[in-house]
Amino acid sequence: MKSIPTGYSTIAWSASVHKGVQPDVDYGYKASTTSGTVFDFFSALGDVAFAYAGHNVVLEIQATIPSKPGKPSKGPMWKGVVVAYIVVALCYFPVALIGYYMFGNKVEDNILISLEKPTWLIVAANMFVVIHVIGSYQIYAIPVFDMLETLLVKKLHFRPSRKLRFVTRNIYVAFTMFVGICFPFFGGLLGFFGGFAFAPTTYFLPCIMWLAICKPKRFSLSWIINWICIILGFLLMILSPIGGLRTIILNAKDYKFFS
Repeated sequence: MKSIPTGYSTIAWSASVHKGVQPDVDYGYKASTTSGTVFDFFSALGDVAFAYAGHNVVLEIQATIPSKPGKPSKGPMWKGVVVAYIVVALCYFPVALIGYYMFGNKVEDNILISLEKPTWLIVAANMFVVIHVIGSYQIYAIPVFDMLETLLVKKLHFRPSRKLRFVTRNIYVAFTMFVGICFPFFGGLLGFFGGFAFAPTTYFLPCIMWLAICKPKRFSLSWIINWICIILGFLLMILSPIGGLRTIILNAKDYKFFS
């Protein structure tokens, strides 16, 4: 699966290099006011948080790995997380840096839109994205499926069956697809959910749990580092959704459904 994001990321930055620096490229701030620049910065922090999120499903993944006292699951899990973050960095940083260098502040949230041509290459990149999202969607949706089915069985007394799973999961997928089509504010949604949904489980809740379990000495290096992460993660959770929501509101002013 790692080759899929590598594929569409490579297409994005290599096609940007081939297209070259645009004649009217501008590297200044996109917003014309100081407040707009600050809000865009908050939204961008949410974008980064979204790109490097994933700890909210780490326990779900780790639960599927065999664990023994002599060979705990945290060993291969740690190696997998390190490799995953390295791959993400190698995929996304070239796209961000090269895309900005070639298109400046006019680059679209989805850089494939800025490329425009060649059509066949953009279609190939989008196919990589579709394949990648199909796999990652399942990982993120499994806890939601489990929650919905548990609610239906225990609270509403539905009989657990394959039919219940089929209907529930398809309705959920259809609903999220409909919402995604109706509200295609890609950048704003990344900023909003990156801060609101992913920042707590990725950036400061693990630190709080580690401090509660390990109880390091107060004002020791590990204690200070974890508290810094907690404070920064909490600020990220508060500020990023504000910037993302502002971006969505601005984009919604001239938006028409299914246009």
